[in-house]
Amino acid sequence: MLKFYLQLVKTPQTGLLIFTAFAGYQSAVNAGSMALSQADLILAFVGLLLVVCGTTSLNMVFDHDIDSLMERTKNRPIPKGVISTMQASILSWLSIIIGTAINYKISLIYSFVVLLGFLFDFIVYTIWLKRRSAWSIVFGGLSGGMPVLAGRVLATGSVDMIGILLAIAILLWIPTHILTLAMNHDKDYKLAGVPTFPNKLGFKATRYIIAITNLLTAIILVFVGYNLNINEMGIQILRIGSLVLFILSFRLVIDPSRERNFTLFKYASLFMAGVMLIFIL
Repeated sequence: MLKFYLQLVKTPQTGLLIFTAFAGYQSAVNAGSMALSQADLILAFVGLLLVVCGTTSLNMVFDHDIDSLMERTKNRPIPKGVISTMQASILSWLSIIIGTAINYKISLIYSFVVLLGFLFDFIVYTIWLKRRSAWSIVFGGLSGGMPVLAGRVLATGSVDMIGILLAIAILLWIPTHILTLAMNHDKDYKLAGVPTFPNKLGFKATRYIIAITNLLTAIILVFVGYNLNINEMGIQILRIGSLVLFILSFRLVIDPSRERNFTLFKYASLFMAGVMLIFIL
């Protein structure tokens, strides 16, 4: 049963979000901000983890009807009938409430930023826009950028420019993650009635959007790297990784294929994880 609950909270995606939050925190500490005590740091990340897990599983509850229609998602725990919507709802709300209470104990502004991520993700993205507009991914991206901003806030005690830039970089990175899947599973999304850029704007325009947003993501992350004064090796790795992201993105524009969609999808996740590791070290 445990493996189904891990599927419910999308463990790889959740893990990457928590990792970005730690990168945001550590990037500030490395730059001279006061580190939290080990106990408070662990508590803060437990609170964040609970809110992220609760939000993700609550999305699964709300979307279980369309998930059951799509080949890619029909074997998720709720459509498959392994976990009921009631069980998932109770677990989700308990996680969000407990996590928010923990975060509030640590810091008011930290708890607010984390809660903002929940509101963008579940209320604005999932409930309001996902089934109405292809532009819903903008708000999905905003929610994805909140953990790294929360991590910076945890160390600095305020919202700073580096934190905002990191959140924007993730916002611009999200289209690669979502739109490459949307192109490879466009029939699924049509069947489920979920509007996407590939279905509304066409595949060619979508590939240009991916390429442009990846270019902007890379520029922002390199700029942040310089401003954080990371070492020369880190900067070189960041430059090379950004160049590969750029090449894969524009190769997809010039010579598109399903395989190249998937390659870019995988590389983009590894790229973001690698950048966050550089900011931690």
